[in-house]
Amino acid sequence: MRSVHFVILSCAIIFIANNSHGSTICKHYAQRLPNLPQTQCEAANLHDAAARSVKGRTIWTSDVKPAEADTRVLVIGGMHGDELSSAAMAFRWIQLAQATAQTGGATSPTELGQAVHWRFIPALNPDGLFAQPAKRVNARGVDLNRNFPTPNWARDSRIYWEKRTGKDPRRWPGTKPLSEPEARFLYEQMGSFKPNLIVSIHAPYGVLDFDGPSVPPSKLGRLYLDQVGIFPGSLGNYGGVHKGIPVVTIELPNAARTPPEAEMRQMWADLHRWMGERLAQPRTAGKNLAAAHGSAPLTP
Repeated sequence: MRSVHFVILSCAIIFIANNSHGSTICKHYAQRLPNLPQTQCEAANLHDAAARSVKGRTIWTSDVKPAEADTRVLVIGGMHGDELSSAAMAFRWIQLAQATAQTGGATSPTELGQAVHWRFIPALNPDGLFAQPAKRVNARGVDLNRNFPTPNWARDSRIYWEKRTGKDPRRWPGTKPLSEPEARFLYEQMGSFKPNLIVSIHAPYGVLDFDGPSVPPSKLGRLYLDQVGIFPGSLGNYGGVHKGIPVVTIELPNAARTPPEAEMRQMWADLHRWMGERLAQPRTAGKNLAAAHGSAPLTP
């Protein structure tokens, strides 16, 4: 009996410790991110993914998995630390995913064609996010969205950085692909989670971008499709073009403010509608779409 009591007490201590740790983390996120109540963060049921940033900060994930989910969608916020609204909207979408999973909603087979396992990484670059002031790059000054192993990375990334960005330090691709722990974590997630779709939330260009197979969504909410091109080492280039995983890139209009609540809900609904039309279709093999993309005036 005493051993049973000891096990119960140990479990209670672990639960309290985890709860306290989660509350502390969510307090920090709520203080940093726009329009994010601490209770909303705590309800996200963040999971320590056993991955750490350059400075040792935890990279958190949140999974929403209805029974018999057979479609996997990976949602990423905060890849650029100064795009605070992207992380805040990822947290809001966790809440919407939880609600639709509980009620059936847009994840029901009648609407989407399959149940969806959502995996959220709301803040991929916590060092950049918590820097004072917040920074696009990680703690080693690397733009994570230029650090993925696209073909000819060693040649193309350097040329692009020097010639197209004028050696902009905010877009430094690093010394080699996957040099950064945050980029390696996302790369590993793509290999282990095997998403059928990746949604990457950014700001502040106010457009919708798309890379990869399938017909892209024409709009999400008030954001209309404007395919801005591909970049050496970018997630859209690596995931969408070279791995054949559709990558929807959302560029919110403002990096410091989230869209209105109705707009975030509309983007969520439009994404579901497109997924129902396109993800239920047989996916074509990955193909190189680089020729279909022109040079890009924007550098997300």
